[in-house]
Amino acid sequence: MSDSLDRSPPLGAAFYRVLFVQLLSTLADNAFLIVAIARVIELAGAPWLIPILKVSATFFYVALAPFVGPVADAFPKGRVMLASNAFKCSAIALMLLGLDPVLTIGLAGVGAAFYAPAKYGLVTELVPGSALVRANGYFEAVTVCAVVFGVVLGGFLVSQGMPDLAGWGWMPGLNGAPSRLTAGVLVVLGLHAGATLLSWGLADSRARYAPRPWHLADLWRSFLQENRILWGDALGGLSMAVTTLLWGAGATLQLVVLRWATEALTLPLSQASYLQGMSAVGIVAGAAMASRWIAMRQAARLLPMGVALGLSIPMLLFVNTVPTAALLLVCVGAMAGFFVVPMNALLQLRGCTLLTAGRSVAVQGCNENAGMLLMLVIYAAATAAGISVSALVLGFGASVSAAMALVWYAKRHHLDLTPPGA
Repeated sequence: MSDSLDRSPPLGAAFYRVLFVQLLSTLADNAFLIVAIARVIELAGAPWLIPILKVSATFFYVALAPFVGPVADAFPKGRVMLASNAFKCSAIALMLLGLDPVLTIGLAGVGAAFYAPAKYGLVTELVPGSALVRANGYFEAVTVCAVVFGVVLGGFLVSQGMPDLAGWGWMPGLNGAPSRLTAGVLVVLGLHAGATLLSWGLADSRARYAPRPWHLADLWRSFLQENRILWGDALGGLSMAVTTLLWGAGATLQLVVLRWATEALTLPLSQASYLQGMSAVGIVAGAAMASRWIAMRQAARLLPMGVALGLSIPMLLFVNTVPTAALLLVCVGAMAGFFVVPMNALLQLRGCTLLTAGRSVAVQGCNENAGMLLMLVIYAAATAAGISVSALVLGFGASVSAAMALVWYAKRHHLDLTPPGA
């Protein structure tokens, strides 16, 4: 099996440049989330505002979904990535002027919403179908490496190790006091600026699509029809259900682990963010193993691993040391990475076949981020209601397992289908 994967076509220099842009952009995004959480704490915000940060960042992925796909297909995708990263730079710069972190991260989410279908669509256009699992393995491994180091970097940016630039007069803190997070925001801004510069001159795949009407009603009708097409496909609907569930679970787990580490292990935010990054280390390992050993035709048969993934999360309640917690989170992440890479590749292949590269990624992003929004809103409501972290961990793990088992049962007749073009 691995020999056939080794003989897949080379990925090319253009793909690796997109990969490097993704590395910098994701590194900055994840460091910025930790800085934004620290900013909420600095301003004495309510605890439920922390999950609302993620809701704000995710909202525009869903709200703009009918538009981002057509934009990604109407222009060279490298130019869309350039404009999106530049917009994120502008949004983050506003935090230096004192803009509320929830609003800042929401504005950055506008740029991120247009960036997502452009980057994934460009990868799908540049890489042949027979190499998509390998390309996705690299892409997910680099992305999660950036998540790991971004979270670690974010922890450092909010620690006492950063220089105090409060005297510059930027970012007023609580009651007008100077903020100690100025240097951290400047580092994040510099990383996004680097991603913007590297986006300049990205390769044009030369893929062109038939023009579509830009009327609002027409865009919504087209988008809803594209959703029906992808959900109605046997393998497309299966992979969409799984990735939607996994992305929602992953976004919520990130915040659950941060809260659990601060409450159960009494770690400060800077150190809790390091521990939270251990799950991302596991995802890198799982993604690398999947890209090496799993062919796309086997993706649908990995569904039992999703059930096991949910069952492993409540094991956090039996952990009381940092090393044990780190090991458990690496294992949880490895299962997720091994599972999501071939599913994501399967969804991209079916989406590009049934729709277009940009539109299929927009549909995928809308559904995955809608799942994230739903889970994050539930988590924010549970936090506001004062539900204990132990109850949240237990309920979260049980919900993920039950939902994955339901998908497994509902799609059991499609597990042996071979995707065309794989």
